[in-house]
Amino acid sequence: MPRVKVNDIQMYYEVKGEGFPLVMINGMNDNLDCWDPRLIGGLSRRLKLLLFDTRGAGRTDVSDREYTIRLFADDTAGLMNALGIPKAHILGISMGGMVAQELAIIYPEKVSKLVLCSTSSHWSPNKETSRIVSAMDRGCSIEELVEIYLSFPFVKDYPIDYIRRNPTMVNVFTADFVKENPDLVNLYQQRVMDHPISAEASKRQFNAVKKFNTQERLQKIKAPTLILHGEKDFVFAPENGSNLTEGIPNAKLVHLQKSAHYLAEEMNEVIHAIIEFLL
Repeated sequence: MPRVKVNDIQMYYEVKGEGFPLVMINGMNDNLDCWDPRLIGGLSRRLKLLLFDTRGAGRTDVSDREYTIRLFADDTAGLMNALGIPKAHILGISMGGMVAQELAIIYPEKVSKLVLCSTSSHWSPNKETSRIVSAMDRGCSIEELVEIYLSFPFVKDYPIDYIRRNPTMVNVFTADFVKENPDLVNLYQQRVMDHPISAEASKRQFNAVKKFNTQERLQKIKAPTLILHGEKDFVFAPENGSNLTEGIPNAKLVHLQKSAHYLAEEMNEVIHAIIEFLL
């Protein structure tokens, strides 16, 4: 397995495709296998993709220090240095989009173009998310978490077995996508479970997200920036994409009308927008 020493940890990574490098930073708890295979296939035909497991996730070391988004940005820059990549396009989704912002601010010389997907300049939970977070912080059981999700009106459209298998996945795909694409959804669930994050590492990653804030620093991002946000995103409401666009100089926003958090519902449009922007 390809692993390399970065800062105080061994990081797991993979490289796919040829061309100018695109560093892809995935969301909280996910490992690099969790990227949508359609996205990886579409981008790797034109670019050299650097994928990796973030600190604590997948096959990268956990470490016992406090996790911060700045630390994740330092890890990303360190990985690029270790692999001889002085500059690259950067793409981040969800928590990975937060890391990408921090990287562009702290290490501007490393960022050619920036793509921010389904993310925010700060942790901004809605009423439902706040209820879930409160329950998770006090160590609720999976059964209790399921019951909380089932109390939300929008969840009634999801298959009940899907919710019970993994309640936290309710917020990443729309109900229609789950029903119409069982193979892709099952593949994602399997890849999460193949290299699961520990409860402790998950909590540390989440604490990093909750403390993150670039609202007053967005103007420092000088790289050309594309922002992709789904209109049906439950994790970060669509206005987060608009706020990023207003804060980052000359940023371009693409709203995806049918998409939830992982943008899976309109993946062809996502791939087209990214390729057109980067190339």
